[in-house]
Amino acid sequence: MEQPILWYFADPMCSWCWGFAPVIEAIREGHRDSLKVALVLGGLRPGTTRTLSPREREEILHHWRQVSEMTGQPFRFEGALPEAFVYDTEPASRAVVAMGELDREAVFPLFKSIQAAFYAAGRDVTRPEVLADLAFGLDADRAAFLDALESDAVRSKTAAHFEMARRLGVGGFPTLVLQRGDRHRVLARGYRPLVELQAELASALAELGA
Repeated sequence: MEQPILWYFADPMCSWCWGFAPVIEAIREGHRDSLKVALVLGGLRPGTTRTLSPREREEILHHWRQVSEMTGQPFRFEGALPEAFVYDTEPASRAVVAMGELDREAVFPLFKSIQAAFYAAGRDVTRPEVLADLAFGLDADRAAFLDALESDAVRSKTAAHFEMARRLGVGGFPTLVLQRGDRHRVLARGYRPLVELQAELASALAELGA
């Protein structure tokens, strides 16, 4: 019988995805033998080149406070989003793809490590050297990771992730879609707590005959 796939559309610099981190981790652990969870980098703000305006910064921090209050995930607000910061999510997404080229088992760990570095530690995860530090912390070879990060192949694969999300009409993160064969069911468009999602997932798996 074909194993179902749970497509997880997310971005490492999406605050609600950071809030959702314990939920998706629990889902992955609880269904490790029966469900494949596949990460798709959705592309929250890829290729942004301008700095945030003061108004944009305050809007983003407002969302961060909402996520913190609802989920209990840690955020570092002091010094967050400094004046010259460019909120380009492409490098962090590309880092996850690059890690997949070196060690597929480290894809989710690096994704979570980038989230924690950005939100809880206030590190600039748009910088290659910071991303390389995080990859090295997961036992990746630093030079090999940087080579992969800057390669045309990884840039193309990252763009393909973004295109898949756009093609399927995924406009927000996190989004979860359960697929088995040619049948699929959307489980979440945005944050959902674990208990609620577990019930929805069980229902969907039964409906799809998984």
